[in-house]
Amino acid sequence: MVMQARVRIVMARWSAPARGHVRAARCLAALLATGLLSGCGTGYLLQAAHGQWQVMHGREPLATVIARPQTDTALRARLEEVAAARDFASRELGLPDNASYRTFRALGRPYVVWNVVATPEFSVEPRQWCFPFAGCLAYRGYFSEAAARAYAARLRARGDDVVVGGVSAYSTLGHFADPLLDTMLRTGETDLIGTLFHELAHQRVYARGDSAFNESFAMAVEYEGLRRWFAARGGEAGLAQLRERRRTERALQDVLLRGRERLRALYAQPLPTAELRARKGGILQQTAAELLSYESAHHLRSGYDEWVRDGLNNAQLASVGTYHDCVAAFESLLAVDGGELRGLYADARALARGPAATRRHLCAGP
Repeated sequence: MVMQARVRIVMARWSAPARGHVRAARCLAALLATGLLSGCGTGYLLQAAHGQWQVMHGREPLATVIARPQTDTALRARLEEVAAARDFASRELGLPDNASYRTFRALGRPYVVWNVVATPEFSVEPRQWCFPFAGCLAYRGYFSEAAARAYAARLRARGDDVVVGGVSAYSTLGHFADPLLDTMLRTGETDLIGTLFHELAHQRVYARGDSAFNESFAMAVEYEGLRRWFAARGGEAGLAQLRERRRTERALQDVLLRGRERLRALYAQPLPTAELRARKGGILQQTAAELLSYESAHHLRSGYDEWVRDGLNNAQLASVGTYHDCVAAFESLLAVDGGELRGLYADARALARGPAATRRHLCAGP
């Protein structure tokens, strides 16, 4: 059994071709006005603009690609599956019924974006990149892997813990019609359909400047959406596999998050730097050993192999928390709402509009 450690990021970037100066200026100005372009510096904004133009340029309706005789049989089957799931998302899950994920774009690379997560050496809180309107994010994304790794190297040189992760999809929060990308098709049905539900969930509810809330909400919708997707298709085997997968994911996340909390407690102590560094290394080694022990006992690969091989760090554990800290709270809200997703959306929307302290209290649990 192989499980992928999926890292997804909500970013919103759009642009125009470098040759279309007027169109590019209008698009860039519009995005700056709505807070959709993150980061600082002209160079960063230009790479974001060019990268998003690559994503949007050359999109084709799913129906067109499916009907084309030259379309590969396997690709046609996958696109038909996505088209069905896209309709299901709006009809059965109450997710936006718009043009997002109704077109296809092949990029011909493994990921659409590479994102950088960083923490100080003695902290498990991710650094934030802030900008007007959209608030702060716990990651910074690049359309070039080399650019992402170069930026990560600069952060690492100043003493940060850093992780760079490839991203298969992202959401522009409904401001533009996000296409289905070939990067999303490199996984199995569960990951593909789950990604679709996840990214559409970001269009339904978004709390400015609260990455953990946003990602956990989308993960909760993804899990519930997948459960209903397999149930509607009469897939008892699929449902059983989904339940087992979810149980295993939670167990692995618990290992990593326990390590994070041990580090958090360590960093709160007024110890000399050398002692902090030594104890930090011991906790990270212990966490890696627990992860490998779980994998061995259950005969699986978690997808965290590269992290363990390179040596766990604060940033990796922080990124896990961003996506999972608040999932249980949203699942509890859904239960209180009698399983009605629209009730969950209303609750989440009210929380997103309310004080950040209320959201933090919700995610902290009892």
